[in-house]
Amino acid sequence: MARRIDVTGAGGVRLAAWEFADPPKTGEAGQAPGVLLLHGLMGRASHWAGTARWLAERRRAVALDQRGHGRSDKPDQGPFDREAYVLDAEAALESLGLGPAVVVGHSMGALTAWQLAARRPDLVSGLVICDMRASALGAASQREWEDWFGSWPLPFATLGDVRKWFGEDDPWVERPNPARGEFYAEVMTEREDGWRPVFSRRHMLAARSTWVRDAHWEELAAVQCPALVVRGLDGELGRAEAQEMVRVLPRGVYAEVADAGHLVHYDQPVGWREVVEPFLDGVLAGR
Repeated sequence: MARRIDVTGAGGVRLAAWEFADPPKTGEAGQAPGVLLLHGLMGRASHWAGTARWLAERRRAVALDQRGHGRSDKPDQGPFDREAYVLDAEAALESLGLGPAVVVGHSMGALTAWQLAARRPDLVSGLVICDMRASALGAASQREWEDWFGSWPLPFATLGDVRKWFGEDDPWVERPNPARGEFYAEVMTEREDGWRPVFSRRHMLAARSTWVRDAHWEELAAVQCPALVVRGLDGELGRAEAQEMVRVLPRGVYAEVADAGHLVHYDQPVGWREVVEPFLDGVLAGR
């Protein structure tokens, strides 16, 4: 079961929100605690389907296709800046009646989550930051991504070709990673000439540029709710920076998932649940 809910984001952009399981039944005391799931750059709401299903045992979990991604609008001129993403998440929480909610974000979605928590503490009761750095990445990083996007052998003839290239042949892959191949297969759509991404790579570079040049430590320090920083041992967030993020967060805690890369929740769902669920239970107990 996947139920779509249309939400109006900043500037009238239409956003698609998704529930992948029925929320638990509640009595007259009120609705189940809310969780908003925010995917990373090039992700989509369906990447959270597994997480959303176990969350729905005790909570109402909604995953958002962020602007430029999935089934949400992809305005040609954007904007795809930090302000737009944060305002979209804020609008989603208010429109869905989820707040105060735990906001769980991966990569770009994690940055949006902690910026929202700093700005609107009334809407965010807890925060999970998955494999996202607070430091600026630098201009060289953006150039590397431009080159990487240019290396994609588009169009792909089949989804099998997508899985093989991103899971094995991509020069950024150090060793075969079937989960990575599946991740990218999920963001492809079939067109007349073959399989292409559902997003614009130009839009993705625009979205990414705002954390390439800026650091986000001040917003992190302004987060007042409980916050869990999760990193994959082979991910993009190093241990030293992750632990510094925990130190900066007023109520931060740290966890890491073994045998996980950047796509922690996707390639190691069991390990992901083992570190996240106890944290969420603690936030729920403190309501």
